[in-house]
Amino acid sequence: MTSLNKITIHWTAGTYTPNNTDRQHYHYLVDDKGNIFTGKYKPEDNINCKDGKYAAHTGGGNTGNIGIALCSMYDTRFPITRKQLEATCKLVAELSKKYGIAINNKSIITHAEFGKANPHTTSYGKIDINKLPCVAIYGIKECGDWIRSKVNWYRSKM
Repeated sequence: MTSLNKITIHWTAGTYTPNNTDRQHYHYLVDDKGNIFTGKYKPEDNINCKDGKYAAHTGGGNTGNIGIALCSMYDTRFPITRKQLEATCKLVAELSKKYGIAINNKSIITHAEFGKANPHTTSYGKIDINKLPCVAIYGIKECGDWIRSKVNWYRSKM
């Protein structure tokens, strides 16, 4: 049986409030104030995705994968906020500890990084997350590296 071995971070391309579609596709959602909402499915539901009862957040890569989304990026009125980003990184650190997931560029990734590494999936070409204006970071690799660095920092405090 597969275990939980990866966390993929997304943005919803919506407003700061999670909606029913968001809750269907992600295990956790983070609003602009850093509040965390749970999705319809538990992370453990993604251990086996063959039953159709799982959070489908990363096309071609859902099995063993926890999906977290920042509720943001519908347009320029809904950029990722610093509180939201910090809360997300802290949550990823907590989940990585709980499930024994290593913090590296294979197991803690953005949706854009997954798509780039897996060009034959429906995640190919996804751009989330390619910019973090609240911390002046731009680029797919740069965003992923910044997030992993911050997750490591939070994990070191646990």
